[in-house]
Amino acid sequence: MADIVLQAQKREATGKNKVNKLRANELVPGVIYAKDEENINVQVTARDFEKVLRQAGTSTIITLDIDGENKDVLIKAYQNHPFKNQFLHVDFQAINQNEAIRVQVPVVLVGRDDILVEPSVLVQNIDVVEVECLPKFIPQTAEVEVKDLQIGDVRTIADLDIFKNADITILEEEDAVICSLQEPAEEKAAAEGEEAGAADVPTVGETEAKNSEEE
Repeated sequence: MADIVLQAQKREATGKNKVNKLRANELVPGVIYAKDEENINVQVTARDFEKVLRQAGTSTIITLDIDGENKDVLIKAYQNHPFKNQFLHVDFQAINQNEAIRVQVPVVLVGRDDILVEPSVLVQNIDVVEVECLPKFIPQTAEVEVKDLQIGDVRTIADLDIFKNADITILEEEDAVICSLQEPAEEKAAAEGEEAGAADVPTVGETEAKNSEEE
């Protein structure tokens, strides 16, 4: 059973006007989707949902307590108001513990604040990875160590801590670049400027040839 519990109630209100009234009362309309089962309309309080979302994200199984009946779910997707601080809707996915599921897992760059090479810029290309596994094997994060990166080094999907886990399939190309360590833009520009300046200085041979032509 999941450790994080979110209280919910079955929702009778449907249609734009009724749903807007729910939101005005700080309730978030939602739907539970389950394979081979009818969808269940529910509602949760905005405050409780926000708290659970911070704890669980979209890759941790939670328990919905629906009027006393428990159901394990993932927060599959949610919608925010474009400019108000308000949740508009949430989709929950019911979990069958015996069936593999696909989820997106956040990528964490471990040691990013302790990188040895300074100055440098750590560029992250991939923030989440999609994985497939049984619910009990869903990782909360996919981590990769970056502390010892040198300028020009990269970390790929194959460097993730979950890559060799036989219970988890990562649905990304193993050579996809997660992050790279680069020189700061000003440092790189200065180096390129120095190279360009050096290229303008004539060699000894060029100087002698020019003097001979002038004579």
